[in-house]
Amino acid sequence: MANLAKLEFVALDVSGNNYLSWVLDAELHLSANGLKDTIDPEKIPTVEQNAKAIIFHRHHIHENLKSEYLTIKNPLTLWNNLKDRFDHQKLVHLPSTRNDWISLRLQDFKSVAEYNSAIFKISSKLILCGENITDAEMIEKTLSTFHPNTMILAQQYRERNFQKSLDTSHRLCPVT
Repeated sequence: MANLAKLEFVALDVSGNNYLSWVLDAELHLSANGLKDTIDPEKIPTVEQNAKAIIFHRHHIHENLKSEYLTIKNPLTLWNNLKDRFDHQKLVHLPSTRNDWISLRLQDFKSVAEYNSAIFKISSKLILCGENITDAEMIEKTLSTFHPNTMILAQQYRERNFQKSLDTSHRLCPVT
């Protein structure tokens, strides 16, 4: 029988491909519902908190995973088992995400908004994988990928010492 209750976020896939985003969503929802202590080994949650948390976890994992972990009644144990099983996803995604970062170029996009969307998506993935990407690094990445004909413009932007990423409302002018 399919789950009748609506999911707050996408359930953890049996392959674990969405583990990194699932962990963030799960932690946020557990915090919002006062259940974060159930996945903290240094805290002692109440029986009621544990029951709510295990129901929450089971509701947000794939049916096959639910069957595999059916006998686990402690949310911390389930959390750790899923982490042991899927936390390697960081290592799986990191090389391709680094490659995406390296090959990212402003000139490959029709607008700054499209470029900004791509750079934020890639930087978010890098952060999920444990890499720290600062605004300064994103700005330098953007400026270093300007077309050679506009390097003077890039230098002028550097001299202005911007602290935030480029404005998304401007369209790029075609290089003539």
